Amino acid sequence: MTANKIIYVLDTNILLHEPFAFLSFKEHDVVVPMTVLEELDSIKDRHKDVSRDARVAIRALEDTLVNATPEQVLAGVKLPQNDDLHPSGCLAIFNDYALDESKVKLSFNENDNRIISSAIYLQAKHPDNKVVLVTKDINMRLKAKGAGLAFVEDYRTDQLIDDIKFLTKGYHQFPGDFWQQVHDCESETEGRNTTHYIKRDLLPNGYINEYLIDEGEHFAGKITGLDDENLAITDLSRERLMAKQAWGIHPKNIYQGMAMDALLDPMIDLVILTGPAGCGKTLLALATALEQVIERGLYDKIIVTRSTPEIAESIGFLPGTEEEKMAPWLAAITDSLEVLHKQDENMNGSLNYIIDKANIQFKSVNFMRGRSIQNTLVLLDECQNLTASQLKTIITRCGEGTKIVCSGNLAQIDSNYLTAVTSGLTYIVERFKNFPGSSNINLNGVVRSRLASFAEENL
Repeated sequence: MTANKIIYVLDTNILLHEPFAFLSFKEHDVVVPMTVLEELDSIKDRHKDVSRDARVAIRALEDTLVNATPEQVLAGVKLPQNDDLHPSGCLAIFNDYALDESKVKLSFNENDNRIISSAIYLQAKHPDNKVVLVTKDINMRLKAKGAGLAFVEDYRTDQLIDDIKFLTKGYHQFPGDFWQQVHDCESETEGRNTTHYIKRDLLPNGYINEYLIDEGEHFAGKITGLDDENLAITDLSRERLMAKQAWGIHPKNIYQGMAMDALLDPMIDLVILTGPAGCGKTLLALATALEQVIERGLYDKIIVTRSTPEIAESIGFLPGTEEEKMAPWLAAITDSLEVLHKQDENMNGSLNYIIDKANIQFKSVNFMRGRSIQNTLVLLDECQNLTASQLKTIITRCGEGTKIVCSGNLAQIDSNYLTAVTSGLTYIVERFKNFPGSSNINLNGVVRSRLASFAEENL
C-alpha cells in the first residue's frame, strides 16, 4: 500500500448495494476481507433478488483479479483507470482468517467482527495511511468505533443530496403575487396557450417542466423552455389545473392538479410522484392511466408492478398464475379501482370489465428484466424500496410510445440497505429533473380522513 493513500475496507452490504462499488474510490486502495467473499458466496444461491447482486459482485471481482498471482492478490492489483488524469488505486483481498484471534479485540464468532478486526489490523500495520471501514450497517459502524477504528463511513457515491429536505419538489412557490416580482416580460399566445418569457434571474435554478405557483388564487405556470438568460413559462392558471379530470376524478388541491397535468401530458414519458400516505399518488396514476388507455386510446395496455420484499420466496409459495400471485402485493391498485367504480351497480362486474378493456397486467418486477415494453403505460408503485440500478433496469425496458409512472413514499422504506437519501426514487428525481420528457411532483397536501389525520399528528 502506498503512503498517504486512503485504504477503504468494504463490508458485504456495499457490494450488494452496488456490485461495482470497488471501482468508485478513485486513486485510493480498496481491501475486501475474505469474510466478505464468504458472505457473498452464501448469498449468491438464495432465491432472492439480492442474490443476483452477489453474483455480479463476485464476477466483477474475478474479472479484475483473474490474471493476478496469489501474492499479487494479497499485495494489491492495480484497478483499471479511466484516463491519465484520474489514476486508480489497487484492489486487494485480505485473509482475515489468518489473524491471531488472541490479539484482536472482538470475538471471531460473527462475520461483522472479523471485518472490523481486518480494518483495525490494517490501521495498526499502516499508520501512515487513513484506514476507513465502509459499511451501510449503522450498528457495525458503532461497533467499529467502539473497538478502536478511527474512521468509518457510509457509502455515498450514489447519494446526490445530503438531506431529503433538499429533494426537488417539482414546483416552486413564490411568496405573495408572482406578477409583482416580474419586471420584464414578453408574451405570445397560440390558440388557448399563452407563453411568457421572463428573465432567468427570477428563478436561476429552475428546470424544464417545473411548475410555478404563488400564494394567490389564480396564477400557475410551467417552465417549458430555458436558456442562460430567459425562462419560457406556459400560463396554466389554477382554475385550469383544478378543472382537470380523468375517469371521474378531479384534483382536490393544487398539488394533485399539477400531478394530473403531468400524468395526462402525452409529451412527458416519465412522471415521478412522491409524498406521504393518503396524498393520492396511486389513485391519480390509475385514474389517468384508464383515461388515456380506454378513452383516449394513447396506449395499448397498462402494466402494474411494484417492489416486493423477498419476492422470489413469497411469490413462489402463493398459488396461481403470476398475476394471481401478485394480487396481494398490489392490493393498493385494486383498492383504487374499487374507489373509482364504487358507484357502479355491479362493482365486481365493472372491475373485471375494466381490467379486460384496459388490458391491465399485474407483473412482478423480477420479470421486467430483458423485456422491451412498447406503447404501454407502466405504473411502478412503492419504488422507494428499489435501488438506483434496479430502477434503471426497469426504465430502460420502456420502448417506443411507453410512459412510466413511478410513485413512492420516502418515509416508508423497508429495505435493509436503503435510506431516504440513497433510495432509487430519490436518485431518479434528481437525475431526471433536467430531462425535458420527465416531471416530478411532491404531493404535499394530504387528503385523508380526520381519523387518519389525528393519528398521524398524535400517535
